[in-house]
Amino acid sequence: MIVDIQGVRDSALARLAAATTSDEVRAIELAVLGKRGALTDLKTALGKLATIDEKKAAGSALNEATVAVGDALAARLGELRHAERELQLEVERIDLTEILQRPTRGHAHVVTQAWQRLEDVFVGLGFQVAEGPEVETDWHNFEALNMPPNHPARSMHDTFYVEHGAPGSTVLRTHTSPVQIRVMLNTPPPIYMVMPGRVFRNETTDATHLAVFHQIEGLVIDRGITLADLAGTVESFTKSFFGSEFSSRLRPSYFPFTEPSAEFDIRTPAGNWLELGGCGMVHPNVLTAVGLDPEEWSGFAFGFGIDRMAKERHGIGDVREMFTNDIRFLEQF
Repeated sequence: MIVDIQGVRDSALARLAAATTSDEVRAIELAVLGKRGALTDLKTALGKLATIDEKKAAGSALNEATVAVGDALAARLGELRHAERELQLEVERIDLTEILQRPTRGHAHVVTQAWQRLEDVFVGLGFQVAEGPEVETDWHNFEALNMPPNHPARSMHDTFYVEHGAPGSTVLRTHTSPVQIRVMLNTPPPIYMVMPGRVFRNETTDATHLAVFHQIEGLVIDRGITLADLAGTVESFTKSFFGSEFSSRLRPSYFPFTEPSAEFDIRTPAGNWLELGGCGMVHPNVLTAVGLDPEEWSGFAFGFGIDRMAKERHGIGDVREMFTNDIRFLEQF
């Protein structure tokens, strides 16, 4: 019997060494150590041996064979499962390698790059992104923002009017603030959103002004919002976008849709102050216009030009250069 036990053991070890899949290993385990396996049958046959010494010797050999086959089974199964897992990972692998070199067939426009980077920064600060139509009603563009007809602040917006509806009722939006109105009309507070987009002003084009340009505005509406929250958000944005060595400040100003209102500046590492945009606490009249109770809700808004951000970031002397489509200029960014 000892010879039979050793034969089963050696055969099992050889089959395990030649096995190429975990299924083969499990089949060998069943054939050798299972309920009807070869070693199990030999264990049952121990009782048929004539003497106690024969039984002891055969039992010892059987235990040794069982341990040897069991250890080899576990080791081979581990090896094959690891190999199968590696193969599965290779088959299902998705290449997420970031391409760091400059693309050879074009890239995003310098303004688009600034737009996307601004969105990323604000999303990182907990904001969502909202968009709206470029052709707007006078109500969304002016009246809901506390600028009724003949309001002096309308003179700050050299407006393009569209021939649609009653005369003067439809405009090309002069800022992205109408998106704030649409958000407040359709989204219940709390609101934490930014509104990037293209806007239009009927003004003379020069090195720092365009008739068509891009803005990004932010809006927060919640309970208990204060000017301190606005200042903190502006400071967080400044450091996230420009770097930790930059800082910000607010200066008193006037806008019809915010009260109090402020201009915000950033301070460069060299100590220079650069005016960036306007901001303030949302005027109670604006909240009332969109059906929100100013006694319950408060908020702040801010906005600045995306083109100007790109201009300052890259040291571009004339904003018109960004839209002449001169490939020699665009290739630099």
